[in-house]
Amino acid sequence: MKKLLKLIVLIVGIYVFLYVNNNWLVTTELVYESEKIPQSFDGFRITQITDLHDATFGENQSRLVEKVRATNPDAIFLTGDLVDSRRYDLDNSLQAVAQFVDIADVYYVLGNHEVALNLTDEIYAALMDLGVHVLPNESVTIERNGERIVALGIEDPLMGQNVDESIEAARNNVGTDSFTMLLSHRPEQFETYIEKEVDLVFTGHAHGGQIRLPFIGGLVAPTQGIFPTYTAGVFEEKETTMIISRGLGNSLFPFRIFNLPEIITVKLQAK
Repeated sequence: MKKLLKLIVLIVGIYVFLYVNNNWLVTTELVYESEKIPQSFDGFRITQITDLHDATFGENQSRLVEKVRATNPDAIFLTGDLVDSRRYDLDNSLQAVAQFVDIADVYYVLGNHEVALNLTDEIYAALMDLGVHVLPNESVTIERNGERIVALGIEDPLMGQNVDESIEAARNNVGTDSFTMLLSHRPEQFETYIEKEVDLVFTGHAHGGQIRLPFIGGLVAPTQGIFPTYTAGVFEEKETTMIISRGLGNSLFPFRIFNLPEIITVKLQAK
């Protein structure tokens, strides 16, 4: 009887542990300071959502939406893998996006899972119908009080174009003196972002390494393999800063371990 009780306690404990690790949403708040940020954008808040992979957080995505609303964003960046190629349910993910657009302007770029589905046109159309700014190797200017910053968006390289070529296409007619932010799915392209002198980059894709080991970090990431370099946090080199979100959902391996689903909020600060 005691052995059975211990087994039940162990099973319940594992269930609770896995449930918390995959459903407890956390918000990471960061500050990015630069002389290139116009004074009108001092305090401008950007909330990043990435790698939802058709996951569900509450009825009609209510828990996710309320978490995003609480960050008080001026813009929301969606950096790919809104859906999952193995359990495609676009309507489920759009439940969240439809509510995001009532909170702030929403900007979106593809991830590799959207490309793998070969449904990019359908996904782009659905998002644009909701009022999302879709950025397929394009740029958009954000204005405040006559001052401007630029958001660039690039498609995933699975679309057939190198990342450096996509950035060049996106920044066509964008002045080099403008403060530029890049929405891109892949953090492993950090060297390219540095070479292209992008100021601030938002990425995901690595899922935080899926399983995070204490004092070591992420265990595995797509295209980076075992013990990957770029899984979470902030990376800085020369004039480029890259932010990697651990994201929200799962793919392939069904569980996040020591790796809570993450929303990132960045406050811009003018020097």
